[in-house]
Amino acid sequence: MAFPEDVLTEDEHVVLHLHPHWKALIRPVAVLVLAIAAVVVGVVFLPSGGSGSVTLAVIGGLALLAVLVLAVLPYVSWRTTHYLFTNERVLLQHGVFSRERRDIPLSRVNDHSMSQRFAGRLLGYGTLTIESAGERGQSVLHDVPSVDRVQTKLYELVEAFHDRHSLGDGELREILSERDKSAGA
Repeated sequence: MAFPEDVLTEDEHVVLHLHPHWKALIRPVAVLVLAIAAVVVGVVFLPSGGSGSVTLAVIGGLALLAVLVLAVLPYVSWRTTHYLFTNERVLLQHGVFSRERRDIPLSRVNDHSMSQRFAGRLLGYGTLTIESAGERGQSVLHDVPSVDRVQTKLYELVEAFHDRHSLGDGELREILSERDKSAGA
């Protein structure tokens, strides 16, 4: 489930498009393997016919239910969670059946910080907190892969945005000079 490109403005381009770290898929994969193993054990060790067939059907049904609830839903949730960094804003989107999206313009990013626990340092993920001006304040992105590099890239994006949208000394002098000339005429 790719992020829809039609939400981007004309001059906007994607710099980073991330999903939460792959560690979110460990449990779903383990559930899938255990469900398959349970069904295989049932097929091998349960007698064919009669109560063995009923027991195998129950094991198969429970395995299917477990896979749907504990493997498929978390996988779809992982795939539909997007951390998108563009040259104009940060977009955070998640949701399987309903969708929630938050846009943080780079002009409103006041501060950003990252934290990593020991397991996060070993596996290469962490938490990125973006402080923005406005009523919602803080956005916390959990399980961001390579969070240190993402934080550095966010810093670069914010600085580049401010450089593009602010006047340099020469530009300011030129505007003031033109203003003074028009006021004197």
